Amino acid sequence: MFLCWCKVCSFMSRTKAMKNGDFFSIWNYDGKIAYEDIIEATDDFDIKYCIGTGGYGSVYKAKLPTGRVVALKKLHNLEANEPLIRRIFKNEGSLYCVLHNDVEAVELDWSKRVDIVKGIAHSLSYLHYDCKPAIIHRDVTTKNVLLNSEMEACLSDFGIARLRNSSSSNETILAGTYGYLAPELAYTDSVTEKCDVYSFGVAALEIIMGKHPGELVSSLRFATTRNILLKDLLDKRIIATINQQSSQSLALIATLAFACLHSQPRGRPTMQTVCDKLVKGNLSLTEPYEEISIRDMLNQEL
Repeated sequence: MFLCWCKVCSFMSRTKAMKNGDFFSIWNYDGKIAYEDIIEATDDFDIKYCIGTGGYGSVYKAKLPTGRVVALKKLHNLEANEPLIRRIFKNEGSLYCVLHNDVEAVELDWSKRVDIVKGIAHSLSYLHYDCKPAIIHRDVTTKNVLLNSEMEACLSDFGIARLRNSSSSNETILAGTYGYLAPELAYTDSVTEKCDVYSFGVAALEIIMGKHPGELVSSLRFATTRNILLKDLLDKRIIATINQQSSQSLALIATLAFACLHSQPRGRPTMQTVCDKLVKGNLSLTEPYEEISIRDMLNQEL
């Protein structure tokens, strides 16, 4: 799992330019990337190279003189203090698109899905604990996970990411994607790592269910929801391929996902804890896979 984001470091040489009110900051850490190369590769950011647009900017696919294909995010002038994001372009598009394509979803077997969940978890743990200061992504969704031809995942789109305990306040306007936002953001504008943890929980369930969990998340407090069996949640397009090993991994992922969806931030595990559990693979559920319910998973001690 690789982070699809290059943060500008102090030792990188940089050039800046303005184009139609938008801001660019191009760095040259390998001696080959330059603003002129990007302009040429995208025909001055011609719309035919645009592969995505959001509130903070547009993403363009470009083939550099070195032959390397990259995705370039052109930030609007409202983010003039942020760098142009450069990332390796992922051939298969987003995880969301794959999950919502019946043919491609079947090719995304349980082993690959487990690896994708692990990769996202390790990426978030790195952002939260290995980066100084810590980075809060703030928009962890399946649309922001890109896949390559090997179905390896990259966490992408740091357009609204924030540094933890930086000079800029973490109290900010509501940002992110509906359906992945932590519930506390409805009454506070203080963003913490636990907001990413909640979003990870939603995304992890979506990966194993094959669709967004939707109202399942908001109804976890009801007995009828807690009685639902794990086997009835899993993606029915590939349910027939499940075996003992994958069933254990999926039970672990679902248990961790539900823990991440705790209504109170302090009740959620850290991404370090999630990664540790995913690596060790230890789960004390004693019920056979076919009998594991949401209630059983919610009652698990991490």
